[in-house]
Amino acid sequence: MLKPLLVPVLMAIAASSPGTPAAAPVPVLVELFTSEGCSDCPPADGVLETFIASQPIGGAEVIGLGEHVDYWDRLGWKDRFSSAALTHRQRQYQARFSTESIYTPQMGVDGRAEFVGSDANAARRAIERALTAPHGVVRLTARGATPAPSIVVDVTASDLPGLGRGDRADIIVAVTEDHLRSDVKRGENHGRILTHAAVVRQMVTIGQAGGGPSSAHAEIPLSPDWQREALKIVAFVQEQRGRAILASAAVALGNARP
Repeated sequence: MLKPLLVPVLMAIAASSPGTPAAAPVPVLVELFTSEGCSDCPPADGVLETFIASQPIGGAEVIGLGEHVDYWDRLGWKDRFSSAALTHRQRQYQARFSTESIYTPQMGVDGRAEFVGSDANAARRAIERALTAPHGVVRLTARGATPAPSIVVDVTASDLPGLGRGDRADIIVAVTEDHLRSDVKRGENHGRILTHAAVVRQMVTIGQAGGGPSSAHAEIPLSPDWQREALKIVAFVQEQRGRAILASAAVALGNARP
């Protein structure tokens, strides 16, 4: 049963001919709104983790964001990864898609489609459709800052598709962490050990993107209890009103320059 509130380079996939290098995969952003307090969410967490690990869609690089909402926190179990800001982000999608309410688990692909997050077939179809939409290019670099712990991020966006009339686009950076586990003591998942991938630890808007190449720079603090080897930096460009994600990229923090 769904859990209602109780309350997102012009791209074409060309057939490869002998001697022609295969085109680079197109980054597609897959967001999952989830909660440790929701018994329907663990299967959806598994779908996200599987798509990130196996990369099953030819021509696509699946970039995941596990976004833990906070409206379940008063219903028996407080999710230590939950965030009011991520609940607000889900509400923005509710307005975009005109859903009756916000709910978990909800998955979105490139800000263009939403569906029940445990539906792996719907996820596959949405990612395949996303590949037919125009995408721009995000170039992302990250390096360690002094004093630690923080990371310096530089983002350049170019070749973006046209925005909706009167719309603007934000350059957004998220820090995600993989290989997280929780021993749930109360609520609907009482007694279960839950595992998570791509948990959003922080998400910030660092600039805006216009018609031509756009750049943004930020220094982002890292909490000492985050496992550095399990962190990724994700950058993407998103319409403010239309919510379409126009370009995205990700880099493992272990590959960042010192």
